[in-house]
Amino acid sequence: MARTHRKVRYTPAGKYGGWTPDTDADGVERAFRVLEGRWKLVILFHLFGGHVLRFSELERAIPGISQKMLIQQLRQMEKDGVVRRIVHHQVPPKVEYALTDWGQGLCPALDAILTWASRAAGREMVSSS
Repeated sequence: MARTHRKVRYTPAGKYGGWTPDTDADGVERAFRVLEGRWKLVILFHLFGGHVLRFSELERAIPGISQKMLIQQLRQMEKDGVVRRIVHHQVPPKVEYALTDWGQGLCPALDAILTWASRAAGREMVSSS
C-alpha cells in the first residue's frame, strides 16, 4: 500500500460542511447580494440590538435617503428575510420594522467589518503623517 507524505485522518461529518472554493465563492456572492445597495447597511445598523423603528423614525435617522429608496430597500430586505415588517391595524396606520433572528445574526460579521475599517483608517492616518 502506498503512503502519503501527510497523515490522512478521518474527518467527522459535523466538522466538514462540504465546502470548496467554488461553494465558498457562491456563498459570499449570495451574502453580498442580500447586502448590496447604498442604504442597506445603514438601515441594518439602525435596527441592530433589537430596535424596532417606525418607518418615519428610520426616515429621520437616515437624512440622505429618499422615501422611495427607503421603501425599496426595506422591501428587498424583507423579501430576503433580514427585516420583519410589523403592521398595526389602527388609524392612523402604524408600520414598524425590526430585524429577524437571521438578520440579527449579521451583527458579529458587521462588527468585524467595522473593526477592520477602523484599523484601515488608522493606517491611512499613520501613512499620511
